[in-house]
Amino acid sequence: MARRPVVAANWKMHKTHLEAIQTVQKLSYLLSKEDTDRIEVVVCPPFTALRAVQTIIEADRLPFALGAQDVHWEDRGAFTGEVSPPMLAALRVTHVIVGHSERRQHFGETDATVARKLRAVFGHDMTPILCVGETDDEREAGRATDVVTSQVREDASKVGPDQAARLVIAYEPVWAIGTGKACSPEDAGEAVRAIRDVLESMYSTDVAESVRVQYGGSVTAGNIREFMAVPEIDGALVGGASLDPEEFALIVKH
Repeated sequence: MARRPVVAANWKMHKTHLEAIQTVQKLSYLLSKEDTDRIEVVVCPPFTALRAVQTIIEADRLPFALGAQDVHWEDRGAFTGEVSPPMLAALRVTHVIVGHSERRQHFGETDATVARKLRAVFGHDMTPILCVGETDDEREAGRATDVVTSQVREDASKVGPDQAARLVIAYEPVWAIGTGKACSPEDAGEAVRAIRDVLESMYSTDVAESVRVQYGGSVTAGNIREFMAVPEIDGALVGGASLDPEEFALIVKH
């Protein structure tokens, strides 16, 4: 089954709304129509820049999808500081990162929390980018595959097959995020195959083959070709390297 690769820029807690506009505009000059026809490009700015990026994408008819870095699972309520799915949908956000390891590590998100967010994103017709991955200790203990497949199974436990087929999963070994130490393409491919195996056991072969699985974790213009050469990998979730539009454009072009 042919799957269109998806490359997403996770800017994390970087860029004001003005800086975000400049970055997106510059990126649009660096990428051709051929690039964006071949690769789905998703830009995920911080919440404060979403409206600015949405406006520039729509005004200039830029071929980028708009993504958010997180979301609350409730539509409304007394949750100070949180952002709801309807708020994102109203900004025409199409993708939402869910369960990033930094959310799990620094903000105590559990698989139960991630599962609620996943269902909430689907409930408002947006596409979740579900992040899964093992720590260095878990990999050293030989538990990497068990950890990753358990996360997929628990996080998507209450998602139906039609929605699951639209899911994007980012395999991000925690020890590779922001460290400059990327996973080997062979190990990444093995993890992605394990993810598809668990999806097949949960749903069907068709669903497992429909889901796009990205690699994330110290992705750069220098190593993206190695990962994209692995047939099971369908793109990348890019952190630090996405802050520089020139390098991010090279990653998209790979």
